[in-house]
Amino acid sequence: MRCLALSFLSLWICAFYCAAGENTGVKKMKMQFTAVCCCLKSSVFYIRIEGENYLPLPVYRYVASFLSIFKLLVIGVIVVGKDPFALFGMPTPGLWLWSQENKVYACMMVFFFSNMIENQCMSTGAFEITLNDVPVWSKLESGHLPSMQQLVQILENEMKMNMHMDRLPHHHS
Repeated sequence: MRCLALSFLSLWICAFYCAAGENTGVKKMKMQFTAVCCCLKSSVFYIRIEGENYLPLPVYRYVASFLSIFKLLVIGVIVVGKDPFALFGMPTPGLWLWSQENKVYACMMVFFFSNMIENQCMSTGAFEITLNDVPVWSKLESGHLPSMQQLVQILENEMKMNMHMDRLPHHHS
């Protein structure tokens, strides 16, 4: 009983630790977004900057949801200690025997490994920049973030082009 209580306690601590670490990709993107905002506002003070989250494809969201539920089911079966392979008349694999001898470690491995896969499924890596509703930069298309110099140069060129287009005489028919 004491081992079971320790297992739940370590799983609870592991859950809080992972929940805090689970958002590191999101935190990193927010930090990059904040850095870009600060730099742009210091060089182009009249620009409006907005940030959005891009959802992954539905199939990836479903895979992440399934893994989240499956992870809890596997951890529950490990903690309870029942052999699910015996229900199907299959021989018990060595990995299952090892997980029963090392329940805390096995639960932590299942938890962290499945969270890693879930995060990969939910991460889009999107970093899209538009100016006056015109796409200027897409990380999804280019595969990388622009340097700050590139970004300022692109935006300055776009704004000059927009100003030049506004100055052209309009022909009325």
